[in-house]
Amino acid sequence: MSIARLGPVGQEIPVLWHDGAALDLRPLTADIDGAFLAAGGVARARGAGRAGELAALRDAESLRVGAPIALPGKIVCVGLNYHDHAAETGATPPTEPVVFMKDPSTIVGPFDDLVLPRRSVKTDWEVELGVVIGSTARYLDSPDEALRHVAGYVVSHDVSEREFQLERGGQWDKGKSCETFNPLGPVLVPASDVADPQELGLRLWVNGIARQNGSTAQQIFSVAHVIWYLSQFMVLRPGDLVNTGTPAGVALGLPGHPYLRAGDLVELEIDGLGRAAQRVVSA
Repeated sequence: MSIARLGPVGQEIPVLWHDGAALDLRPLTADIDGAFLAAGGVARARGAGRAGELAALRDAESLRVGAPIALPGKIVCVGLNYHDHAAETGATPPTEPVVFMKDPSTIVGPFDDLVLPRRSVKTDWEVELGVVIGSTARYLDSPDEALRHVAGYVVSHDVSEREFQLERGGQWDKGKSCETFNPLGPVLVPASDVADPQELGLRLWVNGIARQNGSTAQQIFSVAHVIWYLSQFMVLRPGDLVNTGTPAGVALGLPGHPYLRAGDLVELEIDGLGRAAQRVVSA
């Protein structure tokens, strides 16, 4: 079972993928947003699907695939969270999570175009495990409490313009918040359907060339640790997205630094969460 949003930009229809059919969730909710998640929407959707209470969405396969969640209140990201990625960038592994924010309006669908910013020369790829918050998390006592606040997991592409990020004043957000810089999806997989978020393979290709091939087992700070840690500094609310870092293989760490150019095709996948692809176009 998984949840998706299908249709044109701004007119996405919430659906439940169940036994190969896209079931229309509009009898339960207008969108996959924080209110739906906070009200136990994932469990209600599963129950309605199993009970045969939802109709199949007509021509679902022909519709655009949107991001599987509505725009969140915030996107919180963790940098340098894989041992091999820290090594390839020449950074010392952090002793606490490196946290930065990303503009929520960067979220687009998993097959939408990725737009190169004007004057960009170092736009980079980063496949990441995205964590969608399902219930409010504040001042959690320990990481043991963290995963109960997760609604589900999603393929997230944390695109980065390295010159903007690292050479234009030392502030990461402006290298992370360009238009279309967070393709998301194709689906939201409920947390209950992911046995262990620390045993997921992540892979990314550019023009058919394998660039990243890692596992969440290599994370410096686990998903549970990240959620607990963030809750000490901010309130995580239903619908928020947490990007948990990328493994080695980004252009910044490769010989020749083969940054993205217009016409490139980026494909990415995470075990059990689906596969996405974005064509790179100029602004």
